[in-house]
Amino acid sequence: MATQDKTLSDAFYETLKDIYFAEKQILKALRRSVHAAQAPDLKKAFETHATETATHVERLNDVFGIIGRAPRAKTCEATQGILAEMEEDLEEFGSTKAADAVLIGSAQAIEHYEIARYGTLRAWAADLGLDDAEKLLAETLEEEKRTDALLSEIAERESNPQAQRQTA
Repeated sequence: MATQDKTLSDAFYETLKDIYFAEKQILKALRRSVHAAQAPDLKKAFETHATETATHVERLNDVFGIIGRAPRAKTCEATQGILAEMEEDLEEFGSTKAADAVLIGSAQAIEHYEIARYGTLRAWAADLGLDDAEKLLAETLEEEKRTDALLSEIAERESNPQAQRQTA
């Protein structure tokens, strides 16, 4: 049962802790994904996003500062579940032609979760008048959307041999 004295600020802080945990776990998974990916463009996408993700953690540190709280993580069950599925997929498909496809699928599941979280946090920051936080969260949100679109492009190229020949 929820207590009646909880506010949007409380929800913002709890969600911020959630995505902070998620980003740190995602950074580790991206490093593993770089090594597991077979296609050069997928490896590069994971490398690029690992660099961006490190920046996302820095931005989250800044957002914690804006609200006057020390950075703190709260276990994100959703991220843990998606990353556990990725590990299972890598074990099962890691040496097959489908390995990159399942990596992309897992990565996009993570991206969609992040897009949802950052979209919510950005909107709440606006509602709370946290203009600087809103800008930082919006910047990260756009990067997450670009990564998702790039993963879709790579998936389409990898699954369509004709498209591969045309771009080669």
